[in-house]
Amino acid sequence: MSTLPVVAAVDGSDDSLRALEWAVDAARRRAAPLRVAHVRQYAHWAQPEVLAAGLAEQPDDPVLGQVRAHLEGLADQLDTEYVGVEGAVGAVLPELGAAAQLLVLGSRGRGGFASLVLGSTSMATARDAECPVVVVPRPGREVHGEAPGGPGSRVVVGLKVDGPDEATLEFAFAEAARRGARLQAVAAYPWPAQPWMMPGEMPPPIVDQDVIEDETRVLADGFLAPYRERHPDVPIQLIPAAGDAAGYLVAASRGADLVVVGRHRRRLLSPVRMMGSVTHAVLLHAASPVAVVPPASPAD
Repeated sequence: MSTLPVVAAVDGSDDSLRALEWAVDAARRRAAPLRVAHVRQYAHWAQPEVLAAGLAEQPDDPVLGQVRAHLEGLADQLDTEYVGVEGAVGAVLPELGAAAQLLVLGSRGRGGFASLVLGSTSMATARDAECPVVVVPRPGREVHGEAPGGPGSRVVVGLKVDGPDEATLEFAFAEAARRGARLQAVAAYPWPAQPWMMPGEMPPPIVDQDVIEDETRVLADGFLAPYRERHPDVPIQLIPAAGDAAGYLVAASRGADLVVVGRHRRRLLSPVRMMGSVTHAVLLHAASPVAVVPPASPAD
């Protein structure tokens, strides 16, 4: 395939079928092929770290048969491939992301406890995949807090003014452009300020919150400027937010098309991939689909 596919992970559950429908729409918007993948879990005594050799359609796979029937009439005129692979699901799905432009899955599969709002497979895939991962939640999640108003389609992105990630912002702008949506950039700043003082030190002067908010807005506007130039048709709403970034992003997810968050870059003293507390909380609680974008590599 000359264009990298959108990969939809399925296991026959209702959650995965909802994710599959989201992936069909994403593939159409990108003019990309769709790859429907079913990972068959190894037995516990097998070697979970070993992937099956290659991808191949499994004609006797009942899950893929169910998915074919589900997609009748939904994926017309879309280049669709059905593949089956064996291995540990949490290890195989991130590997599939290496040859995809987007990987889409449901918040929970057939396994796990019914009380869980996010399965371990979804969490591992969002943390480890090399491409952006979209996790589609179950409908009816309740979120608290006041969502930013305004009519029409919305894409929400978390903007870290102390270290914005280019890949996250570019993904959010491109997704808003594909959807003809307004982009809401939530730039959170810590408040109230909690300075640390040594014994005997004088407390720092009181800082006006309006000053901090204005500084946050100026910084955020500067970071967004090059993306505005590249995507002039995307309306932008910048939302400086005092306090908990995760809470604002979750509140903004109500009625949104998508919430876009970044993943931590690997650090010298912590070379493993890390999700980040804000991204983790948004995945657990957002009412809309959530895109987790891996950081741009230093060579980009």
